[in-house]
Amino acid sequence: MYTHSILSGSTTFPVFANTKPFSFHQFHTLSHTLGFCIPKPLLSSNSIQFQASYKSPKSFFPTEHKLTDADEAADEYDDDIDDDDDEEAADEYDDVSGEVSDEIQQSDDEFEVSSDSSPAPSWREEFKWQRVEKLCNEAKEFGNEMIDVDELASIYDFRIDKFQRSSIEAFLRGSSVVVSAPTSSGKTLIAEAAAVATVAKQRRLFYTTPLKALSNQKFREFRETFGDNNVGLLTGDSAINREAQILIMTTEILRNMLYQSVGMVSSESGLFDVDVIVLDEVHYLSDISRGTVWEEIIIYCPKEVQIICLSATVANADELAGWIAQIHGKTELITSSRRPVPLTWYFSTKTALLPLLDEKGKHMNRKLSLNYLQLSTSEVKPYKDGGSRRRNSRKHADMNSNNIVTSFGQHQLSKNSINAIRRSQVPQVIDTLWHLRSRDMLPAIWFIFNRRGCDAAVQYLEDCNLLDECEMSEVELALKRFRILYPDAVREPAIKGLLKGVAAHHAGCLPIWKSFIEELFQRGLVKVVFATETLAAGINMPARTAVISSLSKRTASGRIQLTSNELFQMAGRAGRRGIDNRGHLLLVQTPYEGAEECCKLLFAGIEPLVSQFTASYGMVLNLLAGAKVTHLSNESDDMKALQAGRSLEEARKLVEQSFGNYVGSNVMLAAKDELCKIQKEIDVLTSEISDDAIDRKSRRLLSEAAYKEMANLQEELKAEKCFRTELRRRMELKRFSALKDILKDFENGHLPFLCLQYKDSEGVEHSVPAVYLGKFDSLDSSKLKNMASINDSFALNRLAQSNGDDYDTQDVKPSYYVALGSDNTWYTFTEKWIKTVYRIGFPNVALAQGDALPRETMSLLLDKGEMLWEKLADSEFGGLWCMEGSLETWSWSLNVPVLSSLSESDEVLHMSFEYHDAVENYKKQRTKVARLKKKIARTEGFKEYKKIVDTVKFTEEKIKRLKARSKRLTKRIEQIEPSGWKEFLRISNVIHETRALDINTQVIFPLGETAAAIRGENELWLSMVLRNKILLDLKPAQLAAVCASLVSEGIKVRLWKNNSYIYEPSTTVINVINVLDEHRSSFLELQEKHGVEIPCCLDSQFSGMVEAWASGLTWREMMMDCALDDGDLARLLRRTIDLLAQIPKLPDVDQRLQKNAVDASNVMDRPPISELAG
Repeated sequence: MYTHSILSGSTTFPVFANTKPFSFHQFHTLSHTLGFCIPKPLLSSNSIQFQASYKSPKSFFPTEHKLTDADEAADEYDDDIDDDDDEEAADEYDDVSGEVSDEIQQSDDEFEVSSDSSPAPSWREEFKWQRVEKLCNEAKEFGNEMIDVDELASIYDFRIDKFQRSSIEAFLRGSSVVVSAPTSSGKTLIAEAAAVATVAKQRRLFYTTPLKALSNQKFREFRETFGDNNVGLLTGDSAINREAQILIMTTEILRNMLYQSVGMVSSESGLFDVDVIVLDEVHYLSDISRGTVWEEIIIYCPKEVQIICLSATVANADELAGWIAQIHGKTELITSSRRPVPLTWYFSTKTALLPLLDEKGKHMNRKLSLNYLQLSTSEVKPYKDGGSRRRNSRKHADMNSNNIVTSFGQHQLSKNSINAIRRSQVPQVIDTLWHLRSRDMLPAIWFIFNRRGCDAAVQYLEDCNLLDECEMSEVELALKRFRILYPDAVREPAIKGLLKGVAAHHAGCLPIWKSFIEELFQRGLVKVVFATETLAAGINMPARTAVISSLSKRTASGRIQLTSNELFQMAGRAGRRGIDNRGHLLLVQTPYEGAEECCKLLFAGIEPLVSQFTASYGMVLNLLAGAKVTHLSNESDDMKALQAGRSLEEARKLVEQSFGNYVGSNVMLAAKDELCKIQKEIDVLTSEISDDAIDRKSRRLLSEAAYKEMANLQEELKAEKCFRTELRRRMELKRFSALKDILKDFENGHLPFLCLQYKDSEGVEHSVPAVYLGKFDSLDSSKLKNMASINDSFALNRLAQSNGDDYDTQDVKPSYYVALGSDNTWYTFTEKWIKTVYRIGFPNVALAQGDALPRETMSLLLDKGEMLWEKLADSEFGGLWCMEGSLETWSWSLNVPVLSSLSESDEVLHMSFEYHDAVENYKKQRTKVARLKKKIARTEGFKEYKKIVDTVKFTEEKIKRLKARSKRLTKRIEQIEPSGWKEFLRISNVIHETRALDINTQVIFPLGETAAAIRGENELWLSMVLRNKILLDLKPAQLAAVCASLVSEGIKVRLWKNNSYIYEPSTTVINVINVLDEHRSSFLELQEKHGVEIPCCLDSQFSGMVEAWASGLTWREMMMDCALDDGDLARLLRRTIDLLAQIPKLPDVDQRLQKNAVDASNVMDRPPISELAG
């Protein structure tokens, strides 16, 4: 432990000369703006001048440095993926298996020291910035050779962990370093130590993060340690002290800088005196939309620059380190799977909070098995017979992480029984919260995967007070000051819950409000935060407990299960280093998932990093650009070569250095060899069970008479089975006809109960009781009809009933119907999925005079939904789809009876004579087939023939296993198949045809110059719009509206908002967008011609909102009954400002457009959506 006494006297240092308070107008940090209360100062104002330069004198929540991977949400990338749909966040993951890599094995005693030793320095101790300054002065006086790991460790007032020490040693040896460790383990300390060494040597370090908000936070933290003059910030919105020795930036900014080093025409400055580049959150390399940026940085980075990669725990960190070593230079891998705060896993049911795992942590807690829960629910104690326990001992001994035993007793539960048990064990929010509070497990972050769920949970707990009187007074005071500073940013519906200690945190909130919630939480004034999973990525907001409400989440394509990485990422929020001895992760019983599914996901292990390297217009232009065209007149162009362009072959060498190609070279060959062997074995086994092979074996084993008898009977059986199949089809179609007539009779009558039946992807049968609403096209639901008309999946074909002599040939076309299930889920289905219909149901009578009829009420509730239908099953007779109901439909679903309470005598389907006859014919044929099978079993050669059949079945099972193995290998090969170069060539062809760049001569034209300098999803499309002369006559507010139409992808109207509206754009804006839409159609055709699928956004739906804001409307006027959430509108405005801010910096863009862009940006960038507030 290194300790130093506090310095007396002057606080001006040679290395940090001329340090002064940073200008408020230069950078609006949160610590300067969130002054909700005035704290009592710990030190006098003149005791340490340097401290006063970075801590606001009016901040209610003083900044404290923590040795964690400091993250922050509220970045527009986070907000884009935070919604009622899915998101791919990135943060540190925990390694459940507890394995520590061979590179670094951390000792238990060292782990204990590190887990509880990060105290804030008292006023008697020396501050860290003073120790850093002292070390830099000594290096300047005695030489850089004195800088070693012990000197760097001495700047901390605690003992650094072994993996941190090893990482620093590798860095000092001149190696690049890949560090893979769990959340809050202190990876930032490694980057900080590298920064100290770099600053002491009078060189520069670049620190990159994936999020703008995280860059802002790192900027504040590094200024605390190194001083204002030595730290700079570079994001899309801010450029502060860009020549500083330590420069914090987003990854895209660094990638654009590095384009210069590979011959790109860029407006950004290059790398000067840079020794080190730190890539924080490098596991973002797997992010499907942005991962390519990390790969490009590593590929383009000059080899003399050391790279420090800080990553979450990933499965293939060795492959990442090997790839960097191959393309960049000597690289060392340091890994640690130990969490600084141990984690305990719990599972919450309606009546109990139990450990998820057994005492050894290797298997599921037996008390959470379905049969045990069933016995508990029925108040029957599980048997304790010793013989029974011995008989089951082997069964329980075989339980492992990949095969969780779901039964406690002797019998296997049906799917319906499992669903009933799970529904009976689902806890209310208040039940789980009571357990957390009684066990001192608060504060907690409670993950719910949609905004409405988070807000509803807060409202549900508004009467549950988690604060004492003193804490409530602090919250009231902080809220009062926040209201004075940001009156428009107060989220009024959340106030009542906030005063009780609960809050919501999601992308529907304004960034400044989320920052307010974060600071209250860190101060212990909010006990429970209900948040979407984006809070797990990037924000420095650890809690004692993390609660995960479900293992699945709804996306635009249906409900999907969480990945193991997402689970561990959220688990990483649990446990505060230096505060908690243990962290707690709580999983909750849902109607769909139980403890078995939790264990399966828990033991699945961490997923590997997967290359997402893809080409873009910006990449192609920047890599190939050579000569530049300068306009001298309208008639002629003069070519002026500024630099040598890169040929396609040279570009290919760079592109093929991707991480995917590296993994492919090592893994793909082995996988393809294995795949080839499996396919050969499948071919051999398939030939052994062919009809000819079986026939040959039968002739060899059976006598001639026995063979002829068996062959004749098998032929007869085959024919009878075919006829049975035909009769089954006829029966189904007769059932369809009967159901059509029955349901037609109910269209205007009462709402009958019915039973839906289907098998899931695993072959498990489900039966769902529901109340029938009506035929798909007869319901008064415009959204339902529109969805069906544009979704080809709902298309139905007319089916021929029969060509037999005994039946009339008919055409039967299935129809779609809608029902509400007892599980509060909407179902749309064809006759195929109706098992039966009951004569009883809801009477279609108004509950009170003046009320709407139940059918009308339920139709309105259906139309309120977001039409996010998920396909459960499919067939030639149409599909079965489901969509979650709402809180308003819950009371209706509760009145749908369970199937066991419905009588067979009430089934209406049995009253159809035609269907009854078809069923009887099918049963007779089924009996005939069964008798023929018995006759075959009594033949002379059956015994030998049975052996052949058993062998065939065994072989078929083996083929099935081999095909499953082949499928897994094929999927792995698809993940690592290098496709970057093919995409590069396709994009090159589009660029060539649009005359942005000549790929043969590498001559770049003005359109290409603009596209190469712009940032966006489709750089070429954006540059085509911004260079269009039609924009020159627009006023600043109208220009902002047009720009908004280019960046509004992912912004949605909130359908559940009543009496909501959005502003319409002006006629001028609509006319301009209509003209641009024609150009967009042509450009999309060109992209399709060359096989390019990069989106081109142009949506005028929200342009009027941006035009209104740019015209000067207040936030209160904008949000009055607005159809958008606060956070969505703020995000759209920030995106528009970001695009407008780029326009003045773009080459070859009209000056009038640049001036209007500046004017629009200046007007729009105001509270509560300005960077000051966000």
